Amino acid sequence: MIRREYKTFGFCCGLGGGAKGFKKAASQVGNMVATWKCIGGIDVDPAAARDFEQLVGVKCTVMDLFTRAMYTAFHGKEPPVGWREATAADIRRAAGNETPDCVFISSPCKGASGLLSEALSRTPKYQALNELTLRCVWLMCEAWKDNPVKLIVFENVPRLATRGRHLLDQINQILRYYGYAVNETTHDCGQIGKLAQSRKRFLMVARHMEQVPAFLYEPEIHRLQGVGTVLGRMPMPGDTAAGPMHRVPSLQWKTWVRLAFVEAGSDWRSLNKLAVEDGRLRDYLIVPEYRDGYMGVNRWDEPSGTVAGRSGPTNGTFSVADPRGPANAAQYQQYGVLRWGETSGAIIGVKSPGQGTFSVADPRHPGPAKHNNEFRIVPWDQAAGAVTSAHGTGQCVQDPRRAGPTFGKYAVTPWDSAAGTVISGSTTGQGAYAVADPRPGMRREPGDHYLTGGHYGVVGWEQPSGAVSAAAGHDNGRWSVADPRLPAANDKLIAIIRALDGTWHRPFTTFELACLQSLVEPEEYLELDGLSDQAWRERIGNAVPPDAAQAIAEVMGTTLLLAETGDTFRLSATPIWVRPVAVALSVANVGEAA
Repeated sequence: MIRREYKTFGFCCGLGGGAKGFKKAASQVGNMVATWKCIGGIDVDPAAARDFEQLVGVKCTVMDLFTRAMYTAFHGKEPPVGWREATAADIRRAAGNETPDCVFISSPCKGASGLLSEALSRTPKYQALNELTLRCVWLMCEAWKDNPVKLIVFENVPRLATRGRHLLDQINQILRYYGYAVNETTHDCGQIGKLAQSRKRFLMVARHMEQVPAFLYEPEIHRLQGVGTVLGRMPMPGDTAAGPMHRVPSLQWKTWVRLAFVEAGSDWRSLNKLAVEDGRLRDYLIVPEYRDGYMGVNRWDEPSGTVAGRSGPTNGTFSVADPRGPANAAQYQQYGVLRWGETSGAIIGVKSPGQGTFSVADPRHPGPAKHNNEFRIVPWDQAAGAVTSAHGTGQCVQDPRRAGPTFGKYAVTPWDSAAGTVISGSTTGQGAYAVADPRPGMRREPGDHYLTGGHYGVVGWEQPSGAVSAAAGHDNGRWSVADPRLPAANDKLIAIIRALDGTWHRPFTTFELACLQSLVEPEEYLELDGLSDQAWRERIGNAVPPDAAQAIAEVMGTTLLLAETGDTFRLSATPIWVRPVAVALSVANVGEAA
């Protein structure tokens, strides 16, 4: 195999997502293989530069690419003493005085972003930021005018094509002046990088026509993944093993509540469906997680749980199955229904359906007579009624032949009961195939440390805590507290509120965002420079997804290899030739020979 190593350099390179993607790329044409080497980058943010060096392994030069006029317009003041404008010589030094084969430019996009209002985007501050696009291209062309860069990738937000049209027209003129063929397009980073996010971007590609006569093609398009394919490979949010970037963001209480009521796959507009009266939800009530034993009923021969200050039916097993009522006594038969031929119980002062047997099965119902086979269940040892043409809700049978106490999924068989029939798919999810085994030896005797150690103990708010030990944990002593402080609407906290669909609606952690951007694999560890989640998220959001950059680098490597062999096009199984909607980025001008 003949190996070629091409060089790449980045303007406004951020934490190095694009450079990392180029380093992963590999292209092959015949017996020739191309890889990429990063020779440096430039960014104004020192923290991003340190991240670049960590992720890419190459020095990133901290440099302000503004002109003096742009600096003043953006910052609203003159630059500090010692500040100077960057020159073409500065650019060459940042690249180690080497000439790159490809330059990747990802200028700041805030001024053209749809998140910024049209009026604000026209202010001098954001116009100066947009002008960095033109400034970067000019500095690049001047830095290597004697040995032009072969390929250029200029990436930004799609709205730059409208808000920055005057700048793009000037960039086209500059590139053509220096001998480049140029084309503008858009792409979805998620589709070309096989990501779990949709990230639509503006893309300008250029090739130096004298050095690269071969066409440049679009990367192959793939189906977007679901976020669960990435997040499912990661530890649960807040797991310390994943580092500080995987902590759950602290949000206002009202924000957590709003998130819980947003339908999955929707946004804030879901909240318009809720009925709000006097500032409160009319149809919903937020309650704590149900405790174990909620609405629990003790058997007559079982001991009760610990009697607490608020022992009630809805907060534990604080009801009992009392067998002492006389059999069939009407006064113990709440919601009891008498048969038509039975005697009524004594008439007392309270005689509503919920207070005894004060309802009757009256056969004299109004309306047409109903078929007597409707919803009829025939005992196993009795004869069926006449077979008629009716179907659906007619006769049913009480079939005793299925052994076992239950058909329910995840049912637990009591120790002294028979198991269900053992079948080939006997698992805990298909019937009563679990058992309440009394033999684990959890019965506690006097002198047992577990009995007196306060395990899973909860301290009252007004009580003192025990001595704090080195191994203090919720399960080895009284290390939990009954906290009465319900959060106010604007209090920031981490909450788990089960949403209407039974899931936890929560924000992505910073680490999850980095993984969705393909900066690292979910199984890897990442810790960016600094301690601020906000700063981390900004740098992650500004990054070019490495997997998308890899896809771009691989088609560019193919183009450079074709240029070396003298080929101007290549037949392949890529969408360019297979699917008519995938069009080659033939960046030749009209009338230019291929």
